Amino acid sequence: MSDTPFGFGLPPEEPEDGDEGKKKDPTGGGQGSGGPANPFGFGPGAGGDNPFAAMFGSMNPNDLGAAFQQLGQMLSYEGGPVNWDMAKQIARQTVSQGTTDGSKDASVGPAERTSVDEALRLADLWLDGVTSMPSGSVTTVAWSRAEWVEASLPAWQQLVDPVAERVGLAMEDVLPEEMQAMAGPLIGMMRSMGGAMFGQQIGQAVGVLAGEVVGSTDIGLPLAPAGKAALLPLNVERFGKDLSVPQDEVRLYLALREAAHQRLFAHVPWLRSHLFGAVEAYARGIKVDTSKLEDVVGQFDPSQPEQLQDALQQGMFQPEDTPEQKASLARLETALALVEGWVDAVVHEAAKSRLTSADALRETMRRRRASGGPAEQTFATLIGLQLRPRRLRDASRLWASLTDARGVDGRDGLWEHPDMLPTAQDLDDPDGFVHHEQLDFSELDKMLGEAAEGGTRKPSAEDRGEDGAGDDGPRTDGKDDDGR
Repeated sequence: MSDTPFGFGLPPEEPEDGDEGKKKDPTGGGQGSGGPANPFGFGPGAGGDNPFAAMFGSMNPNDLGAAFQQLGQMLSYEGGPVNWDMAKQIARQTVSQGTTDGSKDASVGPAERTSVDEALRLADLWLDGVTSMPSGSVTTVAWSRAEWVEASLPAWQQLVDPVAERVGLAMEDVLPEEMQAMAGPLIGMMRSMGGAMFGQQIGQAVGVLAGEVVGSTDIGLPLAPAGKAALLPLNVERFGKDLSVPQDEVRLYLALREAAHQRLFAHVPWLRSHLFGAVEAYARGIKVDTSKLEDVVGQFDPSQPEQLQDALQQGMFQPEDTPEQKASLARLETALALVEGWVDAVVHEAAKSRLTSADALRETMRRRRASGGPAEQTFATLIGLQLRPRRLRDASRLWASLTDARGVDGRDGLWEHPDMLPTAQDLDDPDGFVHHEQLDFSELDKMLGEAAEGGTRKPSAEDRGEDGAGDDGPRTDGKDDDGR
C-alpha cells in the first residue's frame, strides 16, 4: 500500500499540457503494474478486507490529516449524481500513469502542432469534393491526453448523469418507506458515496480512453467544443505503429475522419441533441437490478465503501424488455451507424485515389469501432450501453449507393431532418430505400404558400361565382376584374 492512505491525497503533479517530463509521483505506485492503479486503494492487496486496517501504519500526522480531509470531502459531496471533480482528478491520475504498453503522456511540441494543423486543413480541402457540407472546423488543435480529458468531460457528464441519477433514486427506493425516515443520514452518506464511486469509475474509464482515442469524435459523439477539430499526436503515432503504413498517411486518414465528423455536427444542427436525446431516452428505460442493490444496502458498512464500487464494476443495469425501450435502443444504434457510415463512405471517397493505404486504414478503423476497447467496455458496464455502431458496414454501403443514385447533394440532403434519414429497416433493404420515389418538398412548399396566399387575397369574380362581366364588358387579357 502506498504511503498515501486509500490513494487519497494530492494527485501526481502535472502541467496543463500533460508534459510527462515535469510530473512528480509522490506515491511511487502504479507505474510498474502495467495498468492504472486503483486510486482508492480498495480491493485485493490494499489492506485486506478492511481498507482502513493499514491506516495506522508508518504514517505521519500530516498524511493522516490529508486522508481524513479527502474522505470528508467525499462523504460531504452534495452535487449531482456523479462527483465530477473526483472523476476529473482520477482521469488525470490515470493518464499520468500511462497505458499498458508503457506509453506516457507528453506535451505537444510545435512540430507536432504544425503537422496536425496541416493534415486537418488538407483533409478539409479533399472533403470539399465529396460532400456538399462546408467545413465545420473553426480551429485546429493538437491535444495531449490530459488536454483531451479536460475538453471531453462536459460531454461525458451529459451522457452519464441520467443513468447515475437512476442509480441514486434506486438506492433510496430499495429501503422500506418506514425505514427511509430513520435512515436519513445513511441515505445521504450512500448518495455521497455513490456519487464518489461513480466519479472514480467514470474517471478511470475516461483516463484509459484518453490513451486510445485519436481525435474528438472517436465514439461517434461530439466530445469536444463545437468547431474544434482535434488530433492527439501521441495516440495517432500509437495507432499506426504496427500497420506498416507511412505515418503521414495515417495522420491524414485520421484527419479526414475528424474533419468529416466536424462537418456533419456543424451543419446538421439537430444531430447532437438527437444523439444525446436517444441516450437519455434509453437511460430512462434502464432498470436497476434491485436484488443486487438490496444486498449492498442491507450489508452496507460505512467503513467498507468498496462494496458500492464492486457493485458498480459488476454492473447493475438490466434494460427493460418493453417496446419503448427496444425502440430507444434501435433509434440510438441506427443513429450511431448512420453517422459512422456517412463518415466512412465520405472519407473513403476522398482518400481512395490519394492514399495508397486507404483500404487498409479503412478496415483497421472499422474493426476498431466494431470491437471497442477496454474503456468502452467499462462504460458499457457502468451505463448499460455500448456506444458502438453495430451496423456500420450496412450504413456505409447505403450511403455509397445513395451517392451513386442521387449524387452528393441528394445524399447529404437527407440530413435536413431526422424523419428523412434511413431507418433500421432501410438498412435491411438499402436498395429499396435508395430507389424509392423521393418526396418533392419544393412542390409541397409551393402548395403551402399558395394556400396561405389564398386565405388573404381578395376573391376574384370566378371565386364569387360571377361570369366575369362588369360595366365595361368582359376582359380580354385573361385576368379577372382585380387584374389577376
